[in-house]
Formats: sequence, structure tokens, C-alpha cells
Amino acid sequence: MAAALPFLTPWLIGLLGLIVIPVALVFYWSFTNFNLLQAPQWVGAQNYQALVADPTFWQSVGNTLYITLIGVPAGVVIGLGTALLLNRQVFARDLHRAAIFLPAIVPPVAGAIIWIWILNPDYGLLNAVLSVFHVPPLGWLGDPSWAKLAELLIVLWGSIGQIMIVFLAGLKEVPEQLYEAAAIDGASTWARFRHITLPMLGPVLFYNVVVGVIFYLQFFEQAFVITSKDLGAPVNSTLYYTIYLYQNAFDYLKMGYAAAMAWVLFLATLAVTVLFFAFQRRLVFYAGED
Repeated sequence: MAAALPFLTPWLIGLLGLIVIPVALVFYWSFTNFNLLQAPQWVGAQNYQALVADPTFWQSVGNTLYITLIGVPAGVVIGLGTALLLNRQVFARDLHRAAIFLPAIVPPVAGAIIWIWILNPDYGLLNAVLSVFHVPPLGWLGDPSWAKLAELLIVLWGSIGQIMIVFLAGLKEVPEQLYEAAAIDGASTWARFRHITLPMLGPVLFYNVVVGVIFYLQFFEQAFVITSKDLGAPVNSTLYYTIYLYQNAFDYLKMGYAAAMAWVLFLATLAVTVLFFAFQRRLVFYAGED
């Protein structure tokens, strides 16, 4: 152990300086009134009580749950469907895979800036295409009814390729003999998918769902870039949890309040992840009994 200590010391310093100490400070600040300009003043659980009574806080929670409950299933379904299509011998398969995966390597900030122009309600490319089919122009990012869906479109555009690649890797691990045996027994395409593909992709599906939930609960970059001049616009329809946390910390200098929000988000993310793992273990347990 003593011989390994010099090699572990840089890692331990990084762990303490970048994770342990900041997390401990945020936990302490969550019980204080702290504005970065004066020393923190202990206020107990007042910040957490204020969260419960804050309607804007609950609106940010609702917006985050909305994009999570739609974005995770949509990303998994589209990613899995794309992977199934491109797992076959189709024309220019590698080119299609590369084209779909390409947006995943575009930096989120650059992608968001591009989509701001595409979704512009006055001269955007998407409305121009819709006008060809005699569809009236939509407000997209400027319309409270469409803003969250428009941002979800941007996120899916950038994430489907990565989800597809993970599913493709999982499909490569499914033994071809299982499909051949099922075909001999007269199983339909749907039956083979239902009883072979899905069970074999269980761990990959679980991974994509968990990562997707964590991502959407902490969704920030694209939303911040799109509404940087008026965070949460229009009329707080895109005020997600992390955006409201940022506002409290750096716009309003309510660092204690923001720290409380950060801990609530951490505990919520931890609880959801633990529930997913518990659910997966229960499914494996029942499958083993069968």
C-alpha cells in the first residue's frame, strides 16, 4: 500500500479538490443564506422550505419531467428502430450509419446555434420546407406550445446516433443461431423480435434508459444557448430545473438556494437510478425463476 501511495496521490488530490470538497461545500451552503459577496449565514432548512413554496421551482420541475418522459422513450424507440434497420444488409449501410451518427459528434453548443437558424419562425429552413406542403409556419422556439418540443427535436437530432451505435453493438452479440432456430420453428418476425432480440438487448436497453433519464434531468447546454438572452423563454416554457438553478446561483446570487436545488436534483437522480437498478434485478430474478 505504501508503495502505491505516490501513484495514487494525484488521483486522491483530484478526488478531494474536484468532488469531495465541492460536494461538502454545496451541502453546507444549502443550509445558509449565501450570495457570494458576504460570508454564509446559517438559516437551517429555510432554503428547502422555500423550494416547496416556490411556484417557479415547481414549473421547472414540470418542464423537466415533460421533456424527460417524452425524450427518453422517443430516443430509445428511434435509436432501436434505426439500429434494427441498419443491422441488415442494405444499400450503403455504412454511409447511412455514419450520416446518422455524425450529429452525435457535433458540440451541443454548435448544434444549438445551427438549429436556432433552422427553427426561426420567419426565415427558418424547416418552415420553408413545411410551406412546400402548404403547412402554415409554426412558432417553434418562440411559441410556448412548441418550444419544449422544438428543443427536444434538437436533442434527439444530436443523440439518436449515439443510441443507435450502442444498440448496434448489442445486436452484434445476439447469436444468429437463435434466429435460425426460431425461423425453423415458424416464428414470425415480430415473435423473433419479441422473444429473442428484446431479451438479449435487455442490458443495452437498460443502459440507454438510465443514461437518458440522467441526461434529461440535468438538461442544460442546448436550452441555455437557445434562451441565453432570456432564460426559460418564452414565458418560462423552457425553464428547466438546471436553468432555474443557474438563474438562482449566478443571476440572483442566491447561492444557498441554488445549493439546495442542487442537492434535491442529486437525491432525485440517485433515487431514480437506484429504482431502475432494483427493477432490473427483480426482472432478472423473475426470469431466473421461470
